[in-house]
Amino acid sequence: MATIPSLPSRDDVLRMARSTTDITGQLLDTAGNITRIAINTFDPRDGSGQEVLRVLRRTTAELAEASASPQAQEAFYRIVDTLTRLGTSGAPLAAHPVSAPAQALLTALGDSLLPVLDAVEPAVEEFATALGELVEAMSPLLPATAGLTAGALLALTPLIRAAADVLRDSSPELRRIADALTAALAPLMPLQVALAERAAAAGAGVVRASLQPLADLTEAAAATTKAAGPVLVAGEELLVAGLEHLQPALLAGASRAGRVARAAAVRVSAAVSPAAEPGVVVSVAAV
Repeated sequence: MATIPSLPSRDDVLRMARSTTDITGQLLDTAGNITRIAINTFDPRDGSGQEVLRVLRRTTAELAEASASPQAQEAFYRIVDTLTRLGTSGAPLAAHPVSAPAQALLTALGDSLLPVLDAVEPAVEEFATALGELVEAMSPLLPATAGLTAGALLALTPLIRAAADVLRDSSPELRRIADALTAALAPLMPLQVALAERAAAAGAGVVRASLQPLADLTEAAAATTKAAGPVLVAGEELLVAGLEHLQPALLAGASRAGRVARAAAVRVSAAVSPAAEPGVVVSVAAV
């Protein structure tokens, strides 16, 4: 005969009532906050709320139309397929014994990399700014670079297709090569492991023995560099001054070379197609 469950005690009933009251109060406060946000956002006094609603309606309509396109459906399918594969392959990897060392390695790397990232953050920001300025300055060259890249890709496409056809037709031979390499290298693996352990031990000993002299050498080099700092700065200033003095001569030489190249191009064009402009004679003299 089934036993009758005991009724909750008075303390349990009071505890559940207090918990229910607290949760209900929090939900009501949250709902009130959401209501105030909606009222402040869609305040009809200045007409901004109606404009926001129109923008939201138009945006959602465009998103709905775009999501129904074949390209969007294909993208959604790929995303779902990728998530499915990650789910099916990620669970065994998470339960695999190798995941624990991997997590420990990631934790150690994170703890050791954070100070380094904090130290290099200003330099990285300045480098990113300078790189952005460089890319902006090189923007006129981007169309030519894109054209050259497209031409190179078009030239490489037949080679890649031919290589794929050759490899596809030679799959039995490739399998034989792989089997032969596996059979030849498998007996050597234990010996390689032993040699690697000995090399690691010897390398560790060499590193331990060379750390002290390396530290002394680094301190001496730092002291020498600090002492020779003014001389290095003076040499850099002399080099920069020399480049500044040479800049006019270099610019003049480049301008003269450009004029000579243009004159040669005109003469070559006239020699290649002399009948193109019979009544016009072009003569360019280099200065």
